[in-house]
Amino acid sequence: MATLENAGADSSAPLVPGSARHPAHDSDPVLVVMGVSGSGKSTVAALVAERLGWDLAEGDDLHPDENVAKMAAGQPLDDDDRAPWLDTVSSWIVEHAMQGVPGVITCSALKRKYRDVLREHNVVFVYLQGSGDLIGGRMAERSGHFMPTTLLDSQVATLEPPQADERHIVVDATRTPEEEADDVLRLLGLTPVA
Repeated sequence: MATLENAGADSSAPLVPGSARHPAHDSDPVLVVMGVSGSGKSTVAALVAERLGWDLAEGDDLHPDENVAKMAAGQPLDDDDRAPWLDTVSSWIVEHAMQGVPGVITCSALKRKYRDVLREHNVVFVYLQGSGDLIGGRMAERSGHFMPTTLLDSQVATLEPPQADERHIVVDATRTPEEEADDVLRLLGLTPVA
């Protein structure tokens, strides 16, 4: 199993540059791969989880049927729609944190208040950042996903990028998924399983 390498034994040392390390978190984290739809969350999360031998959950699979139907109809979700989904994502994180099992889960986590629901435990957000044009092109090319490209603008408008006081890294989503996964491991000091 991979481990996080951090700055010595000082539990107050930052785990992620520009963020505060939670002193109670000496175990491997749960990584929340976040960003707007089409940013590559599912692909990058799967690569990272595979390389580390960590559990993986696809956040889209945790949406209530009503949310999926609403998005498929081209209607953006509001905070009330997202609340039960965020509770389910949070439950997955809590279960892994309580058992000391590291994992990777995808979740758009577009707003700070959504991330606040998720970050009570040993969570590091992996923000896949890319331009609307690039992401829109990716969305237009994919098939079998309920999220139409018409909702990208609403997601971009809703997005509140993580701030310095949130445990996160920013990954350039213009690179290949393999390069992005490499960046995640490098930035977090994680070593792949042999």
